[in-house]
Amino acid sequence: MSLTTPDAESLRERIAELMPQVRADLETLVRIPSINFPGYDTADVVRGGEACAQLLRDAGADPVLIPSSSGVPTVRADVAGPPGSPTVLLYSHYDVQPAGDESKWNSDAFAPEEREGRLYARGAADDKSGVITHIAVLRAFDGKPPVNLRILLEGEEEYGGDFEEWPTTRPDVFADLDAAVICDMGNVEIGQPTFTTQLRGIIEGVVTVNTLAEPRHSGMFGGPAPDALMVLIKLLNSLMDDQGNATVTGIAGSQWEGADYPEQAYRELAGVLPGVPLIGTDSIASRLFSKPAVSVVGLDAPEVATAPNAIIPMARAKISVRIPAGVDAQEATEFLAAHVRAHAPFGVQVEFEPGLPANGSAVPVGGPAYDAFSAAMAFAYGRASTQQGAGGAVPFVANLIEAFPNLEVLGVGAQDPLARIHAPNESIDLTELQDSIVAEAVFLAEFGASQ
Repeated sequence: MSLTTPDAESLRERIAELMPQVRADLETLVRIPSINFPGYDTADVVRGGEACAQLLRDAGADPVLIPSSSGVPTVRADVAGPPGSPTVLLYSHYDVQPAGDESKWNSDAFAPEEREGRLYARGAADDKSGVITHIAVLRAFDGKPPVNLRILLEGEEEYGGDFEEWPTTRPDVFADLDAAVICDMGNVEIGQPTFTTQLRGIIEGVVTVNTLAEPRHSGMFGGPAPDALMVLIKLLNSLMDDQGNATVTGIAGSQWEGADYPEQAYRELAGVLPGVPLIGTDSIASRLFSKPAVSVVGLDAPEVATAPNAIIPMARAKISVRIPAGVDAQEATEFLAAHVRAHAPFGVQVEFEPGLPANGSAVPVGGPAYDAFSAAMAFAYGRASTQQGAGGAVPFVANLIEAFPNLEVLGVGAQDPLARIHAPNESIDLTELQDSIVAEAVFLAEFGASQ
């Protein structure tokens, strides 16, 4: 599809002029440690939401802050377009992951620093780049967009909260939409515009093994007494086969039908050490996007440095399973619990505490909004768009698609494989950010003109 709007080139020029302001806006946001996790100051998250609202006001909107049970606001701004024009949702989130081990950062996680065309800071990519994209687009239109806009910027995506349930608890917010732009994704490589069309879901749970009332001397009692950590290790071993494929009965996957993920690129981006093999079978894309993947993400056991020579009475682990789109997360959690109990060795009884499940989603493509955005991407990047899956879960998207199956949902964004989201030294490529803003602005002009 080729563009019909005559404003594309002028929008590109306008956004180029705005880039110093765009960068300043992004730096303002990433300086705020808006970490909505237990143990962190909720006031910082609230401050992040208020900063988003102020930037929207500066861009010509009149936002409102809607509180949630977690105490952080969702920022909503409705901006009118021409009479009779379609209504488009622009979604992003302003909460971020914790910085983690700050010694692994090359600069302060919340003090933005540019190096070789990339801006480094926690949240610079995930997902304050998405927030800034929407604000920049509104600035590009001087607050007068060619379509009706409903901008939703939430602060609960990384840990979970009320907002992900809005498609069912507040359906009126979405009932009149003609398209939804989920700007929390990215491109398969820098310069290659990409729609994310499938997201894995996630289930998790904590398994606890108790075998003794307290530690006992391993020389005097070792042998008949079951060591809780050894019991746990044998149980966890049952979650994978000898090739590294997930073995939880009832949680199935499929072959990814799109392009494969190049192995060397995957190794480099994942940081796989030289000589270490990849695990699992089938294509890398299938293992990443359309098959279940099991990880043990936490383990409670004595530290090696201070461990006594004693039989361990209690051990526990947190199990995380990424599930393909189409697998019901609640049922999958029950399958995981049943697997854990069935594979506890020696007849030992174990406890399983489930976490919050989140469904994956397959995003239908091919409607008028998709065609308009695809044409806008081709203009902005100079290349035709492609499609990819994504391993991460975005529960709001799955819930939105389930509640409004006829709504066109477009997963896009400025993130790229080098962005290192959720990891030390997160960053955004500033040229990629500019092209992403151009694509969204041109899409709105094109979609408005075509309806």
